[in-house]
Amino acid sequence: MDILSSTSKNPYEKHGHNQIKICVSGAADTGHCGLGALDMAKELGREIVRQGAVLVTGATTGFPMWSAMGAKEVGGLSIGFSPAATEREHAEVYKLPLDYMDLIIYTGFGYPGRDLLLTRSVDAVICGCGRIGTIHEFTVAFEDQKVIGIFEGPWEMSGELEEILAKSHRPYDKVVVGKNAKELVSGVIAMVRKNKEAEYKI
Repeated sequence: MDILSSTSKNPYEKHGHNQIKICVSGAADTGHCGLGALDMAKELGREIVRQGAVLVTGATTGFPMWSAMGAKEVGGLSIGFSPAATEREHAEVYKLPLDYMDLIIYTGFGYPGRDLLLTRSVDAVICGCGRIGTIHEFTVAFEDQKVIGIFEGPWEMSGELEEILAKSHRPYDKVVVGKNAKELVSGVIAMVRKNKEAEYKI
């Protein structure tokens, strides 16, 4: 049974949690990401929306912001989790954007605490071009048994994350890897649905 179908016997539908939430994790500074990386980020954001999901980011610049731009281009919903406690701190202290997000949640927990709330609030995390913060979000998602997407592109991060998985000595079957945004998002959503069906025993 499709967990997104309308039925009173479906607890996932009953409580209104019928839109999958996907976090895009990536670098705020994209100078190392390679040619075409930002266009790939925008297309990833578009595909998340086209396939019926909500985009969630760390409310930052760079790769996540470009994915939010893509999401808004096709009329999607974009939510940001900020490390700051207030809008003023977000903009003036952290120097983070306010654009391309319908809602910003001000966590007040800095980057490490923000990462935890960000990844824990979504159904899946897709990692694009990143730095150490993306590795942190990846490992938190791993420990929380989230579905993880690894977006391959002209950057090193995808290979680094795949190497971490290979050397982790812990089997993990909730990972989708791909370089095509449409296929990657489709695979991630299919895996989220499969896990929801198991969780609710639908």
